[in-house]
Amino acid sequence: MDASEDCGCTDPATTPMPYVAPVSERHRVLIIGGGTAGICVAARLARLGQKGVAVLEPSERHYYQPLWTLVGAGEARIEDTVRDEASLIPRGVKWLKDAAEEVDPVRQEVRTRGGLRVGYDFLVVAPGIQLDWDKVQGLRDALETEHVSSNYDVRLAPKTWRMLQAFQGGTALFTHPATPVKCAGAPQKIMYLAADHFRRTGILERSRVVFGSGAKALFGVQPFARVLEDVVKRYGIQTHFGHDLVAVDGARREATFETMRDGRKTRVTLGYDLLHVTPPQSAPDFIRNSPLTSREGACSGWVRADKHTLQHPGFSNVFALGDASDLPTSRTGAAIRKQAPVLVRNLRDVMAGRAPTARYDGYASCPLTTGYGKLLLAEFDYDGKPTPSFPLIDTMQERRDMWWMKKYGLPQLYWKGMLRGRA
Repeated sequence: MDASEDCGCTDPATTPMPYVAPVSERHRVLIIGGGTAGICVAARLARLGQKGVAVLEPSERHYYQPLWTLVGAGEARIEDTVRDEASLIPRGVKWLKDAAEEVDPVRQEVRTRGGLRVGYDFLVVAPGIQLDWDKVQGLRDALETEHVSSNYDVRLAPKTWRMLQAFQGGTALFTHPATPVKCAGAPQKIMYLAADHFRRTGILERSRVVFGSGAKALFGVQPFARVLEDVVKRYGIQTHFGHDLVAVDGARREATFETMRDGRKTRVTLGYDLLHVTPPQSAPDFIRNSPLTSREGACSGWVRADKHTLQHPGFSNVFALGDASDLPTSRTGAAIRKQAPVLVRNLRDVMAGRAPTARYDGYASCPLTTGYGKLLLAEFDYDGKPTPSFPLIDTMQERRDMWWMKKYGLPQLYWKGMLRGRA
Protein backbone atom coordinates (compact mmCIF):
# COMPACT_ATOMS: atom_id res chain seq x y z
CA MET A 1 0.00 0.00 0.00
CA ASP A 2 1.25 3.47 -0.80
CA ALA A 3 2.43 5.42 2.26
CA SER A 4 -0.14 8.17 1.64
CA GLU A 5 -3.18 5.87 1.58
CA ASP A 6 -5.60 5.87 4.51
CA CYS A 7 -3.11 7.62 6.80
CA GLY A 8 -5.14 10.77 7.42
CA CYS A 9 -2.10 12.82 6.39
CA THR A 10 -1.83 15.55 3.81
CA ASP A 11 0.04 15.07 0.57
CA PRO A 12 2.87 17.61 0.01
CA ALA A 13 1.69 18.31 -3.52
CA THR A 14 -1.90 19.09 -2.50
CA THR A 15 -1.42 20.58 0.96
CA PRO A 16 -3.28 23.91 1.33
CA MET A 17 -1.67 26.97 2.83
CA PRO A 18 -1.16 26.64 6.62
CA TYR A 19 -4.16 27.64 8.69
CA VAL A 20 -3.62 30.76 10.80
CA ALA A 21 -5.95 31.08 13.76
CA PRO A 22 -7.90 34.23 14.59
CA VAL A 23 -7.64 35.60 18.10
CA SER A 24 -9.38 33.71 20.90
CA GLU A 25 -10.37 30.51 19.12
CA ARG A 26 -10.92 27.33 21.06
CA HIS A 27 -10.14 23.68 20.36
CA ARG A 28 -11.26 20.41 21.83
CA VAL A 29 -7.63 19.20 21.92
CA LEU A 30 -4.68 21.55 21.60
CA ILE A 31 -1.23 20.02 21.06
CA ILE A 32 1.75 22.24 21.83
CA GLY A 33 4.54 21.16 19.50
CA GLY A 34 4.65 19.72 16.00
CA GLY A 35 7.79 17.65 16.45
CA THR A 36 7.92 13.88 16.82
CA ALA A 37 5.67 13.68 19.88
CA GLY A 38 3.10 16.23 18.74
CA ILE A 39 2.67 14.80 15.25
CA CYS A 40 2.51 11.21 16.54
CA VAL A 41 -0.34 12.15 18.89
CA ALA A 42 -2.14 14.25 16.26
CA ALA A 43 -1.93 11.44 13.70
CA ARG A 44 -3.32 8.87 16.10
CA LEU A 45 -6.18 11.16 17.12
CA ALA A 46 -6.97 11.86 13.47
CA ARG A 47 -7.07 8.14 12.64
CA LEU A 48 -9.57 7.68 15.48
CA GLY A 49 -11.78 10.40 14.01
CA GLN A 50 -11.24 12.89 16.81
CA LYS A 51 -12.55 16.34 15.83
CA GLY A 52 -11.39 19.75 17.01
CA VAL A 53 -7.65 18.96 17.17
CA ALA A 54 -5.04 21.68 16.60
CA VAL A 55 -1.23 21.63 16.59
CA LEU A 56 0.64 24.76 17.71
CA GLU A 57 4.03 24.77 15.98
CA PRO A 58 6.06 27.65 14.47
CA SER A 59 8.55 25.68 12.34
CA GLU A 60 8.05 25.10 8.62
CA ARG A 61 10.56 22.25 8.57
CA HIS A 62 10.48 18.92 10.40
CA TYR A 63 13.72 17.01 10.97
CA TYR A 64 14.54 13.38 11.60
CA GLN A 65 17.35 14.19 14.00
CA PRO A 66 18.63 10.66 14.80
CA LEU A 67 20.19 10.55 11.34
CA TRP A 68 22.36 13.61 12.07
CA THR A 69 24.91 11.30 13.72
CA LEU A 70 25.42 9.57 10.38
CA VAL A 71 25.49 12.93 8.59
CA GLY A 72 28.36 13.92 10.87
CA ALA A 73 30.13 10.68 9.99
CA GLY A 74 29.70 11.01 6.23
CA GLU A 75 27.13 8.20 6.01
CA ALA A 76 23.97 10.24 5.28
CA ARG A 77 22.92 13.49 3.60
CA ILE A 78 21.40 16.31 5.61
CA GLU A 79 18.73 16.91 2.96
CA ASP A 80 17.40 13.39 3.56
CA THR A 81 16.56 14.29 7.17
CA VAL A 82 14.03 17.06 6.46
CA ARG A 83 10.39 17.31 5.35
CA ASP A 84 7.97 20.21 5.09
CA GLU A 85 5.93 20.47 8.29
CA ALA A 86 2.79 21.04 6.23
CA SER A 87 3.13 17.58 4.68
CA LEU A 88 2.97 15.97 8.12
CA ILE A 89 -0.09 17.71 9.57
CA PRO A 90 -2.88 15.09 9.47
CA ARG A 91 -6.00 15.86 7.45
CA GLY A 92 -8.64 17.42 9.70
CA VAL A 93 -6.07 18.78 12.17
CA LYS A 94 -5.49 22.55 12.19
CA TRP A 95 -1.94 23.86 12.11
CA LEU A 96 -1.52 27.02 14.18
CA LYS A 97 1.75 28.33 12.78
CA ASP A 98 2.82 30.16 15.90
CA ALA A 99 4.85 29.55 19.06
CA ALA A 100 3.57 29.13 22.60
CA GLU A 101 4.63 31.87 25.01
CA GLU A 102 2.56 31.17 28.11
CA VAL A 103 0.32 28.39 29.38
CA ASP A 104 -2.52 29.13 31.81
CA PRO A 105 -3.95 25.76 32.85
CA VAL A 106 -6.51 27.39 35.16
CA ARG A 107 -8.11 29.44 32.38
CA GLN A 108 -7.31 26.63 29.92
CA GLU A 109 -5.59 28.99 27.56
CA VAL A 110 -2.29 29.27 25.68
CA ARG A 111 -0.92 32.65 24.67
CA THR A 112 1.29 32.75 21.60
CA ARG A 113 4.22 34.79 20.34
CA GLY A 114 1.95 36.22 17.66
CA GLY A 115 -0.48 37.58 20.24
CA LEU A 116 -3.17 34.89 19.97
CA ARG A 117 -5.08 33.49 22.92
CA VAL A 118 -5.98 29.90 22.16
CA GLY A 119 -8.39 28.08 24.43
CA TYR A 120 -8.63 24.34 24.87
CA ASP A 121 -10.66 21.65 26.59
CA PHE A 122 -7.72 19.25 26.69
CA LEU A 123 -4.03 20.01 26.32
CA VAL A 124 -1.15 17.83 25.15
CA VAL A 125 2.25 19.33 25.97
CA ALA A 126 5.02 18.23 23.60
CA PRO A 127 7.21 21.26 22.76
CA GLY A 128 10.49 19.35 22.71
CA ILE A 129 13.74 20.49 24.29
CA GLN A 130 15.79 23.65 23.77
CA LEU A 131 19.54 23.89 23.19
CA ASP A 132 21.21 26.30 25.62
CA TRP A 133 24.30 27.26 23.60
CA ASP A 134 24.87 30.42 25.64
CA LYS A 135 25.32 28.49 28.88
CA VAL A 136 28.82 27.60 27.66
CA GLN A 137 30.92 30.75 27.60
CA GLY A 138 32.46 31.43 24.21
CA LEU A 139 30.75 28.48 22.50
CA ARG A 140 28.89 30.44 19.84
CA ASP A 141 32.08 32.16 18.73
CA ALA A 142 34.03 28.89 18.82
CA LEU A 143 31.46 27.24 16.54
CA GLU A 144 32.44 29.79 13.89
CA THR A 145 35.98 28.37 13.83
CA GLU A 146 37.00 25.41 11.68
CA HIS A 147 37.77 23.16 14.66
CA VAL A 148 34.45 23.10 16.58
CA SER A 149 31.09 21.57 15.62
CA SER A 150 27.97 19.88 16.98
CA ASN A 151 25.64 17.29 15.46
CA TYR A 152 22.83 18.83 17.49
CA ASP A 153 22.34 21.56 14.85
CA VAL A 154 21.18 20.88 11.31
CA ARG A 155 23.58 23.51 9.98
CA LEU A 156 26.57 22.01 11.81
CA ALA A 157 26.22 18.25 11.34
CA PRO A 158 27.73 18.37 7.81
CA LYS A 159 30.59 20.46 9.23
CA THR A 160 31.39 17.63 11.66
CA TRP A 161 32.16 15.34 8.73
CA ARG A 162 34.36 17.97 7.09
CA MET A 163 36.28 18.30 10.35
CA LEU A 164 36.80 14.54 10.62
CA GLN A 165 38.12 14.43 7.07
CA ALA A 166 40.53 17.31 7.71
CA PHE A 167 41.80 15.95 11.05
CA GLN A 168 45.40 14.75 10.81
CA GLY A 169 46.01 13.78 14.43
CA GLY A 170 46.17 15.44 17.82
CA THR A 171 43.41 15.72 20.42
CA ALA A 172 39.81 15.04 19.39
CA LEU A 173 37.56 16.07 22.27
CA PHE A 174 33.89 15.11 22.64
CA THR A 175 31.62 16.49 25.37
CA HIS A 176 28.40 15.58 27.17
CA PRO A 177 26.74 18.14 29.50
CA ALA A 178 25.50 17.57 33.03
CA THR A 179 21.94 18.39 31.95
CA PRO A 180 19.50 15.91 30.43
CA VAL A 181 19.83 15.80 26.63
CA LYS A 182 17.79 14.38 23.80
CA CYS A 183 19.23 11.00 22.88
CA ALA A 184 21.78 10.69 25.65
CA GLY A 185 23.82 8.28 23.57
CA ALA A 186 24.37 10.72 20.68
CA PRO A 187 27.47 12.39 22.17
CA GLN A 188 29.15 8.97 22.27
CA LYS A 189 27.92 7.77 18.88
CA ILE A 190 29.85 10.37 16.91
CA MET A 191 32.90 9.83 19.12
CA TYR A 192 33.03 6.12 18.30
CA LEU A 193 32.48 6.79 14.60
CA ALA A 194 35.24 9.42 14.63
CA ALA A 195 37.64 7.03 16.36
CA ASP A 196 36.80 4.33 13.82
CA HIS A 197 37.32 6.82 10.98
CA PHE A 198 40.74 7.68 12.45
CA ARG A 199 41.54 3.96 12.62
CA ARG A 200 40.51 3.36 9.03
CA THR A 201 42.56 6.31 7.77
CA GLY A 202 45.61 5.32 9.80
CA ILE A 203 45.77 8.28 12.16
CA LEU A 204 44.31 6.78 15.35
CA GLU A 205 47.81 5.99 16.66
CA ARG A 206 48.76 9.66 16.54
CA SER A 207 45.40 10.80 17.89
CA ARG A 208 44.12 11.27 21.42
CA VAL A 209 40.37 10.77 21.66
CA VAL A 210 38.92 12.25 24.86
CA PHE A 211 35.40 12.14 26.32
CA GLY A 212 34.58 14.93 28.80
CA SER A 213 31.21 14.13 30.33
CA GLY A 214 29.17 15.80 33.04
CA ALA A 215 27.54 12.43 33.69
CA LYS A 216 28.78 10.00 36.31
CA ALA A 217 29.17 7.01 34.00
CA LEU A 218 29.30 5.96 30.38
CA PHE A 219 25.74 4.61 30.28
CA GLY A 220 23.03 4.26 32.88
CA VAL A 221 21.97 0.69 32.09
CA GLN A 222 24.70 -1.70 33.20
CA PRO A 223 24.40 -4.55 30.68
CA PHE A 224 24.93 -2.08 27.84
CA ALA A 225 27.48 -0.02 29.76
CA ARG A 226 29.76 -3.05 29.93
CA VAL A 227 29.70 -3.41 26.14
CA LEU A 228 30.47 0.29 25.70
CA GLU A 229 33.35 0.09 28.14
CA ASP A 230 34.93 -2.48 25.84
CA VAL A 231 34.38 -0.15 22.89
CA VAL A 232 36.17 2.65 24.77
CA LYS A 233 39.11 0.32 25.44
CA ARG A 234 39.22 -0.79 21.81
CA TYR A 235 39.76 2.77 20.60
CA GLY A 236 41.90 3.85 23.55
CA ILE A 237 39.49 6.65 24.47
CA GLN A 238 40.29 8.65 27.60
CA THR A 239 37.18 9.30 29.73
CA HIS A 240 36.66 12.12 32.23
CA PHE A 241 33.34 11.79 34.06
CA GLY A 242 31.86 14.51 36.25
CA HIS A 243 33.40 17.08 33.88
CA ASP A 244 30.84 19.64 32.71
CA LEU A 245 31.87 21.95 29.85
CA VAL A 246 31.51 25.60 30.90
CA ALA A 247 33.70 27.55 28.44
CA VAL A 248 35.41 27.28 25.06
CA ASP A 249 38.19 29.50 23.79
CA GLY A 250 38.10 29.07 20.03
CA ALA A 251 41.21 31.14 19.38
CA ARG A 252 43.36 29.16 21.83
CA ARG A 253 41.58 25.86 21.14
CA GLU A 254 40.89 25.24 24.80
CA ALA A 255 37.84 23.77 26.54
CA THR A 256 37.23 24.40 30.24
CA PHE A 257 35.30 21.97 32.41
CA GLU A 258 33.89 22.31 35.90
CA THR A 259 34.41 19.30 38.16
CA MET A 260 34.57 18.32 41.82
CA ARG A 261 37.87 17.59 43.55
CA ASP A 262 38.18 16.96 47.27
CA GLY A 263 34.60 18.15 47.74
CA ARG A 264 35.19 21.48 46.00
CA LYS A 265 34.32 22.76 42.54
CA THR A 266 37.33 23.38 40.38
CA ARG A 267 38.04 24.05 36.71
CA VAL A 268 40.10 21.96 34.33
CA THR A 269 41.20 23.15 30.89
CA LEU A 270 41.96 20.79 28.01
CA GLY A 271 43.42 21.70 24.64
CA TYR A 272 41.91 20.31 21.46
CA ASP A 273 42.52 20.05 17.73
CA LEU A 274 38.95 18.94 17.07
CA LEU A 275 35.99 19.58 19.39
CA HIS A 276 32.47 18.17 19.14
CA VAL A 277 30.13 19.78 21.67
CA THR A 278 26.80 18.59 22.97
CA PRO A 279 25.20 21.77 24.37
CA PRO A 280 23.37 21.96 27.70
CA GLN A 281 19.63 21.46 27.24
CA SER A 282 16.42 22.30 29.05
CA ALA A 283 12.67 22.56 28.62
CA PRO A 284 11.59 25.69 26.70
CA ASP A 285 11.43 28.86 28.81
CA PHE A 286 7.63 29.11 28.68
CA ILE A 287 7.44 25.61 30.11
CA ARG A 288 9.98 26.21 32.87
CA ASN A 289 8.02 29.28 33.98
CA SER A 290 4.58 27.66 33.82
CA PRO A 291 2.38 26.13 36.57
CA LEU A 292 2.75 22.77 34.81
CA THR A 293 6.30 22.18 36.04
CA SER A 294 7.94 20.98 39.21
CA ARG A 295 9.66 23.68 41.22
CA GLU A 296 12.19 21.60 43.10
CA GLY A 297 14.28 18.49 42.85
CA ALA A 298 15.76 16.78 39.81
CA CYS A 299 12.51 17.26 37.86
CA SER A 300 12.44 21.03 38.33
CA GLY A 301 11.53 22.87 35.14
CA TRP A 302 10.05 19.90 33.27
CA VAL A 303 6.34 19.25 32.65
CA ARG A 304 4.94 16.99 35.31
CA ALA A 305 3.34 13.77 34.12
CA ASP A 306 2.39 10.54 35.82
CA LYS A 307 5.08 8.17 34.63
CA HIS A 308 2.57 5.49 33.69
CA THR A 309 -0.55 7.36 32.49
CA LEU A 310 1.21 10.54 31.22
CA GLN A 311 -1.55 12.63 32.82
CA HIS A 312 -0.59 15.77 34.73
CA PRO A 313 -1.08 15.19 38.47
CA GLY A 314 -2.47 18.68 39.07
CA PHE A 315 -4.57 19.27 35.96
CA SER A 316 -6.54 16.23 34.81
CA ASN A 317 -7.16 17.66 31.32
CA VAL A 318 -3.44 18.05 30.61
CA PHE A 319 -1.13 15.32 29.30
CA ALA A 320 2.57 15.42 28.44
CA LEU A 321 5.09 13.27 26.59
CA GLY A 322 8.45 13.54 24.94
CA ASP A 323 11.55 15.56 25.71
CA ALA A 324 9.99 18.34 27.82
CA SER A 325 8.25 15.95 30.22
CA ASP A 326 9.68 14.82 33.56
CA LEU A 327 9.24 11.14 32.70
CA PRO A 328 12.24 9.32 34.20
CA THR A 329 13.44 7.73 30.98
CA SER A 330 15.64 8.61 28.02
CA ARG A 331 14.52 11.40 25.70
CA THR A 332 14.36 9.44 22.44
CA GLY A 333 12.01 8.99 19.51
CA ALA A 334 11.70 5.33 20.44
CA ALA A 335 10.35 6.33 23.85
CA ILE A 336 7.81 8.63 22.17
CA ARG A 337 6.74 5.79 19.90
CA LYS A 338 5.61 3.87 23.02
CA GLN A 339 4.32 6.92 24.88
CA ALA A 340 2.02 8.23 22.14
CA PRO A 341 -0.49 5.34 21.99
CA VAL A 342 -0.70 5.28 25.81
CA LEU A 343 -1.34 9.01 25.94
CA VAL A 344 -3.98 8.91 23.20
CA ARG A 345 -5.86 6.06 24.81
CA ASN A 346 -5.80 7.73 28.23
CA LEU A 347 -6.74 11.12 26.78
CA ARG A 348 -9.75 9.57 25.06
CA ASP A 349 -10.72 7.84 28.31
CA VAL A 350 -10.64 11.11 30.24
CA MET A 351 -12.55 12.90 27.47
CA ALA A 352 -15.26 10.25 27.85
CA GLY A 353 -15.34 10.66 31.64
CA ARG A 354 -13.42 7.48 32.41
CA ALA A 355 -10.24 6.94 34.43
CA PRO A 356 -7.09 6.40 32.35
CA THR A 357 -6.21 2.71 32.08
CA ALA A 358 -3.28 2.44 29.63
CA ARG A 359 0.20 2.29 31.14
CA TYR A 360 3.64 3.22 29.82
CA ASP A 361 6.44 1.07 31.24
CA GLY A 362 9.30 3.48 30.51
CA TYR A 363 10.49 1.76 27.33
CA ALA A 364 13.27 3.62 25.58
CA SER A 365 15.75 2.63 22.92
CA CYS A 366 19.15 3.98 22.00
CA PRO A 367 20.79 2.63 18.81
CA LEU A 368 24.45 3.23 19.67
CA THR A 369 26.75 3.34 16.65
CA THR A 370 30.07 1.93 17.87
CA GLY A 371 31.87 2.02 14.52
CA TYR A 372 31.12 1.96 10.80
CA GLY A 373 28.83 -1.00 10.24
CA LYS A 374 28.48 -1.68 13.98
CA LEU A 375 25.60 -0.83 16.30
CA LEU A 376 24.58 -1.74 19.84
CA LEU A 377 20.81 -1.56 20.24
CA ALA A 378 20.10 -0.63 23.86
CA GLU A 379 16.45 -1.15 24.82
CA PHE A 380 15.30 -0.87 28.44
CA ASP A 381 12.43 0.13 30.74
CA TYR A 382 12.01 2.22 33.89
CA ASP A 383 13.77 -0.43 35.95
CA GLY A 384 16.80 -0.52 33.67
CA LYS A 385 15.84 -4.01 32.54
CA PRO A 386 16.71 -4.86 28.92
CA THR A 387 13.53 -5.12 26.83
CA PRO A 388 14.61 -6.45 23.42
CA SER A 389 12.23 -6.03 20.49
CA PHE A 390 13.95 -8.87 18.61
CA PRO A 391 13.89 -11.89 20.95
CA LEU A 392 15.72 -14.17 18.52
CA ILE A 393 18.59 -11.70 18.05
CA ASP A 394 21.34 -11.08 20.60
CA THR A 395 21.18 -7.28 20.95
CA MET A 396 23.72 -7.33 23.77
CA GLN A 397 26.50 -7.17 21.20
CA GLU A 398 27.50 -4.87 18.35
CA ARG A 399 25.72 -5.94 15.18
CA ARG A 400 25.91 -5.09 11.47
CA ASP A 401 22.21 -5.79 10.85
CA MET A 402 21.28 -3.22 13.49
CA TRP A 403 23.51 -0.69 11.67
CA TRP A 404 21.50 -1.18 8.48
CA MET A 405 18.30 -0.90 10.48
CA LYS A 406 19.38 2.51 11.84
CA LYS A 407 20.58 3.78 8.48
CA TYR A 408 17.66 2.62 6.36
CA GLY A 409 14.91 0.95 8.41
CA LEU A 410 14.30 3.41 11.21
CA PRO A 411 13.95 6.49 8.96
CA GLN A 412 11.24 4.68 6.98
CA LEU A 413 9.53 3.60 10.20
CA TYR A 414 9.62 7.23 11.34
CA TRP A 415 8.24 8.95 8.23
CA LYS A 416 5.77 6.28 7.11
CA GLY A 417 4.85 4.69 10.43
CA MET A 418 5.20 6.85 13.51
CA LEU A 419 4.23 10.17 11.95
CA ARG A 420 1.25 8.57 10.23
CA GLY A 421 -0.08 7.12 13.49
CA ARG A 422 0.60 3.58 12.30
CA ALA A 423 3.56 2.51 14.43
